[in-house]
Amino acid sequence: MELKINNQTKQFATDSLTVQTLLDLEIPVKQNGIALAINNTVIPKSDWNSHLIQETDDILIISATQGG
Repeated sequence: MELKINNQTKQFATDSLTVQTLLDLEIPVKQNGIALAINNTVIPKSDWNSHLIQETDDILIISATQGG
């Protein structure tokens, strides 16, 4: 499966991924403070385990940062 994540094309050796599975592969350690949008629609964290990603999806992963 080929996905566009944060404007970079990446290959995955599977035909089926949930949002949570993708995050476990891309950000395995620290997943607090993350928001994820697919095709400009924010996916609530409560749906991450069930929302399936399609090959044509445009995915944006945002990590919260502190600053001032």
